[in-house]
Amino acid sequence: MAGGHRLTIAGHYDAELRQHNARLRAATAIGPGDRVLDVGCGAGQSTRDAARAAVSGSVLGVDVSEQMLERARRLTAEEGLHNVTYELGDVQVHRFAPEHFDVVISRFGTMFFAAPVAALTNVARASRPGARLVMMVWQSHDRNEWATAIHRSLTAGSAMPAQPPSGQDPFSLADPSTVEAILAGAGFTEVGFADVHVPVYYGPDVAAAYDIVCSMKSTNDMLAELDAAPAERALERLRAILAAHHTGHGVMFDSRAWIVTARRRGPTA
Repeated sequence: MAGGHRLTIAGHYDAELRQHNARLRAATAIGPGDRVLDVGCGAGQSTRDAARAAVSGSVLGVDVSEQMLERARRLTAEEGLHNVTYELGDVQVHRFAPEHFDVVISRFGTMFFAAPVAALTNVARASRPGARLVMMVWQSHDRNEWATAIHRSLTAGSAMPAQPPSGQDPFSLADPSTVEAILAGAGFTEVGFADVHVPVYYGPDVAAAYDIVCSMKSTNDMLAELDAAPAERALERLRAILAAHHTGHGVMFDSRAWIVTARRRGPTA
């Protein structure tokens, strides 16, 4: 998600991923004195969580959206956290202090690099030898009901779209062998994968979920290809699929993600 669009649903995004965030927070195992980099930090929920753990350390959140960083800074100030800074930048080329960070984290922020090896090489250079990388990425499109069911409802079951261009695919790091090759090329070793199978939350009721889904760029792009009558039928199908997924805890869709862990290769590795 980019810029203004991300901001329109930023208030819902952290709630949508609340169970994912809990899994990632546990996996990061950040120590009190750690220096932490959060890649693609967005509105900074994972950044603030890291700051609460690194009480005598520091956390830097980097994102390409100034609007999202403005929200992150405001929320951080409201929570009284003073060991956090945010910088606007593209991690592929951003200038970091060399061998500075003890832990690098990312919650769905590493799938959109046009040049993933270059980006993660830059991250590796900014990490001390032996530093830990902990990033959450989506598994394949067909294992994520939130993607497949909503697409089918809007397109009446037509074929899935062609592979998105480089840098625009949220499922670009779904294949473990691909991720292992990228991380090895970037200077990381000891790569591991933990399966995360928890639902995504689309709101407390169907009306809220409908508003959230209709605010998404992908939804608007699909509807823009339809004439008025087919678009209205697509929205009726969307309401029906959201109603079918309404539980006692809100509107939920199944999802699968990986928590990928690795270490920055040391000088003798």
